[in-house]
Amino acid sequence: MKNKTGAIDHLKKHQKYPATSEELKAECDNLSDFSEEDKTWFMEHLPEGTYKSADDVITALGLGME
Repeated sequence: MKNKTGAIDHLKKHQKYPATSEELKAECDNLSDFSEEDKTWFMEHLPEGTYKSADDVITALGLGME
């Protein structure tokens, strides 16, 4: 994921929770601020499930680690 900061920002400020992985993937696919490469990465790396918060998604994707 190249736009890690933008993804974290979107998950924290613009996404409603709880959200299923299917809902998150559909939302991601409709975003114009992210490259097709980042969208594909997100869809391929997000595990199935329901997420209660942005932090849950960030942890599942490993975006919080440097």
